[in-house]
Amino acid sequence: MNFLKEQGASVVVATHIGRPKGEPDPKFSVSPVVGRLSELLDTDVIKADDCVGDDVKKMCDGMPKGGVVLLENVRFHKGETKNHEDFAKALATSSGANAYVNDAFGTAHRAHASTEGVVKHIDGPAAGGVLMEKELVYIKGAIDAPKRPLTAILGGAKVSTKIPVIESMLDKCDNVLVGGGMIFTFYKAQGHSVGGSLIEEDYIDMARDLLAKAEAKGVKFLLPKDVVVADKFAADAAFKNVGVDGIPDGWLGLDVGPESAKEFSDVVSASKTVVWNGPMGVFEFDNFAKGTFAVADALGSLDGITIIGGGDSVAAVEKAGLASKMSHISTGGGAS
Repeated sequence: MNFLKEQGASVVVATHIGRPKGEPDPKFSVSPVVGRLSELLDTDVIKADDCVGDDVKKMCDGMPKGGVVLLENVRFHKGETKNHEDFAKALATSSGANAYVNDAFGTAHRAHASTEGVVKHIDGPAAGGVLMEKELVYIKGAIDAPKRPLTAILGGAKVSTKIPVIESMLDKCDNVLVGGGMIFTFYKAQGHSVGGSLIEEDYIDMARDLLAKAEAKGVKFLLPKDVVVADKFAADAAFKNVGVDGIPDGWLGLDVGPESAKEFSDVVSASKTVVWNGPMGVFEFDNFAKGTFAVADALGSLDGITIIGGGDSVAAVEKAGLASKMSHISTGGGAS
């Protein structure tokens, strides 16, 4: 934004905070951002009360060269996340923009009105920003021409959200380590009983196919051998460690077990490049954070390239006090 200002551009900033349900919600207003953004840009940022409409257009049209208008949260409109044509067109018209820059790497993978639809209605160049370039150059370089062994650590609750990532990594990686809630869909695909653990019935066949693809490609695809199970989803739940064949009825898995945490750490320690996206368990609860922190510790000690992508992974290394030891911490979640 400073670069654009220096070129004499009038800058209209579109952004979002949180996940409002397609309507205005004061707690998700961008108003708290105005002061700090003004400091960083060394200018008085003007905030609009909406992101579309005649008043917004009048404010944007009246900006001096080098001026900055911050639009209200674009997710206050249902058309944003649904990428409605009318809303995308209104964003373009209201802003009066004749060029588009996307520097929001964390949302670049989503086809929303402000990240995809609006570009069709702006008669001018469209480009990625400086942060976008930095992220793509670092991640693409590390994965497309990696120092090997290359290991991917994938976690999180649902396998459905990680299928494209897993398929991509099977073509690039020597090792793929899987943790988090999605392991139970893989267990189910292997015929294991998973108690009350989270599974996605519609993706059991897909999980089975991914396991077969990994074997066919010669990729070491590691699922935990043991898990920490609890009698309820709560910080104070009763818990114990069991093998994957010993999950009791009604109990749910909330972390990888100590044997698996050590196995994962050993694979990480033998790697030269590691990409981590998603926690190994419910690390927000201390009793179920050990697997995630074991992986973080192994990454922090690695003499190699470590890339952290995904909001929860970033939170985990920060909570472990190891963020400064990572090669690159991505601003993206799913985008990474």
